[in-house]
Amino acid sequence: MSSEEVFIGSIDQGTTSTRFIIYDKQARSIGSHQVEFTQFYPEAGWVEHDPMEILESARVCITKAIDKATADGHNVDGGLKAIGLTNQRETTVVWSKSSGCPLYNAIVWMDVRTTSICRKLEKELSGGRTHFVDTCGLPISTYFSALKLLWLMENVDAVKEAVEKKDALFGTIDTWLIWNLTGGVNNGLHVTDVSNASRTMLMNLKTLNWDKPTLETLGIPIVILPKIVSNSEIIGKISRGWPIPGVPIAGCLGDQHAAMVGQACRKGEAKSTYGTGAFILLNTGEEFIQSNHGLLSTVAFKLGPDAPANYALEGSIAIAGAAVQWLRDSLGIIKSASEIEDLALQVESTGGVYFVPAFNGLFAPWWRDDARGICIGITRFTNKCHIARAVIESMCFQVKDVLDSMHKDAGEKGEVQNEKGEFLLRVDGGATVNNLLMQIQADLLGSPVVRPADIETTALGAAYAAGLAVGVWTEDEIFSTGDKKAKATIFRPALHEELRKKKVESWCKAVSRSFDLADLSL
Repeated sequence: MSSEEVFIGSIDQGTTSTRFIIYDKQARSIGSHQVEFTQFYPEAGWVEHDPMEILESARVCITKAIDKATADGHNVDGGLKAIGLTNQRETTVVWSKSSGCPLYNAIVWMDVRTTSICRKLEKELSGGRTHFVDTCGLPISTYFSALKLLWLMENVDAVKEAVEKKDALFGTIDTWLIWNLTGGVNNGLHVTDVSNASRTMLMNLKTLNWDKPTLETLGIPIVILPKIVSNSEIIGKISRGWPIPGVPIAGCLGDQHAAMVGQACRKGEAKSTYGTGAFILLNTGEEFIQSNHGLLSTVAFKLGPDAPANYALEGSIAIAGAAVQWLRDSLGIIKSASEIEDLALQVESTGGVYFVPAFNGLFAPWWRDDARGICIGITRFTNKCHIARAVIESMCFQVKDVLDSMHKDAGEKGEVQNEKGEFLLRVDGGATVNNLLMQIQADLLGSPVVRPADIETTALGAAYAAGLAVGVWTEDEIFSTGDKKAKATIFRPALHEELRKKKVESWCKAVSRSFDLADLSL
């Protein structure tokens, strides 16, 4: 192969695994490697990761992906122009600036240990649960980084001491990775990007800077926070000791924002990513729309230091693919996640069974941290096939709940429809290989679902952002969707409207039954 080959790398750090993918100029993957890492559940509702294990997983993935591409004849060392980075959002790390060591495990986005802090703030602050919504677009919730940081500052002595000594650094996983990739204790760069910062509850969505009144209210010192940068710019270079020293880090986005770029979502277009959770974002352009129906306002992306920010409405669903993992790991109903489709296809319906996966409460649009998982409508007729199908349907019902709220918030002006007057939902993420899931989603929405040829759009979005910053691609090339649409699979609704309405009513009844169950005791 020619030494003139051009490549962009992408670190995709998710909730359960890390990947590194190398793309060529045509945005085709020419080498990748994935490593799963440990999930820790110290108490009910608590979820943690080891930041050092995440760091090592990135190192292994980079090395092995390059080895694979090189073995296939690609001159990656000579042609790698930059890397992008995308990550699980909200997950919080605090570490020592002087030693480089984490002061506690990373507290994961779905962790609910901060419930009591949330209740306390809601009572004390004049605006209650929505006190900060005008500045950051987010309600007070266990979901967001600020509450996790407060818990660490209040409950972990090592964090308290480091904050007092000005030795503490706070960051989401992107910040932790970049600091280490660019030198760590040897002048590593302490930065985050606008999309990850928008999920902390601490950034002002209009100024795109840390909001000083919010920091003062919560008692969080600004010195421990990273510098905020755009999603597409040369942030710094990878330091010695890593497999690709000297290569620029030129793109950084939270995973759902990266998927929007990977899906080329323009204003009025929406995507849903099905992973551990499910995340639906609608690009509202340069307009910051506040939700009146339980959604979040957030930054979509800002593709350059001087580029305008695009905003989005988002609905976050805590448990989607994680419910399939629960069937596999906790109940043993399936041996692998891929088996769920075959199992569910053995029955034509759920037999009246509804499953609400409120394992740690419900996110959008309900925002009920007192909800707990339920399975109702069970009869002697019910078998594991009905349960499997109900789990698949639960993902689709939750996405429909969010999209219904989006339609109400954005209205006709905020959404793009095709020539048939249909609103198209773009989908991506590992679970979308499940054709039954996609068909049920289209049936319950009553509108088409579009699955791209490459469903791993998150890593691609980070690569696009990095490639844009170093001149490998232009914005027009990234958002030119004709070729991508031609290769997509479209699922069209086939369910009668009457039956759809009846199923949705039954689902809403099931959801209401899950409320106020958090204090159930043995």
